[in-house]
Amino acid sequence: MTERTFLVVAHTGRETVTQTLMVIAERCAAAGVALRIVDHDTRASAEPVDEPTHPVNPERLRATGVSVEVTRADSASAKGCELVIVLGGDGTFLRAAELAYPASVPLMGINLGHIGFLAEAESHRVDEVLDMLISGRYRVEDRMVLDVTVTDPGDTEPRARTWALNEVVIQNRSHNGVLELVTEVDGRPVSAFGADGLLVATPTGSTAYAFSAGGPVMWPDLEAILVVPSNAHALFARPMVTSPRSTVAVEIHRDGRDGVAVNDGRRMIEVPAGSRIEVSRAPHSLRWVRINSEPFADRLVTKFSLPVTGWRGRS
Repeated sequence: MTERTFLVVAHTGRETVTQTLMVIAERCAAAGVALRIVDHDTRASAEPVDEPTHPVNPERLRATGVSVEVTRADSASAKGCELVIVLGGDGTFLRAAELAYPASVPLMGINLGHIGFLAEAESHRVDEVLDMLISGRYRVEDRMVLDVTVTDPGDTEPRARTWALNEVVIQNRSHNGVLELVTEVDGRPVSAFGADGLLVATPTGSTAYAFSAGGPVMWPDLEAILVVPSNAHALFARPMVTSPRSTVAVEIHRDGRDGVAVNDGRRMIEVPAGSRIEVSRAPHSLRWVRINSEPFADRLVTKFSLPVTGWRGRS
């Protein structure tokens, strides 16, 4: 029988993470499931972070009887794993997605952060979640991912390529003055304006940065591409929802300021004046573990503390 292995990616340095990780280790040991743990993140992030430390001594985990392998965060971290378990908030989830997506390994989040919109379960449900994962009582859904390319002025081939689960944000590199942009959908120009920037998001990312910038909430099972200008100086600079088959392009004016494309707040690409950014649906989806059947509307109400007083429902 092939050994089952779970990879755990955790927000380090929190006592709640240490305690949760011990519970996972003990449950996996009892079920004969091997455990692989990312000790810390060695890759660059678009936002400066303190160098994390491992939340618990690996020997303490091994004392529970579970097979524990400690690994660095790299392209091989998730290979051979059945799934990836994320302990933390949305930032930790996006970090874990960088490991799970290239390996086509499904992932799920247990919220130990604040809002935790991407998490499938809250911390008080750890035992229940482990029961379902170990027994295989979970399903895997596909979530749309964006393919992002940057082409320099005068070039025909992209200089850089990456992907985004939530969004790519094109913004002023110096944060001084506006960024002059032209938007295009399916090869046709749509609008030109000066702005702080522009976001291109997935339905999954519609409740993140795009929502804060004034974009609509989109149900995650919808397939579409969301375009949201950020503080634009223009008569027509409203959010747009395009087909999932569309290609959205953003060109930075060649006589304007340099920009930068930030993908999921993690991967940053320099975008000099005159460059072109193209965003389309990626050929592969992110595999997302589901254990709940909770309607998305209930998640919205819970996570955003929305008022629903007076609702009667069907009589």
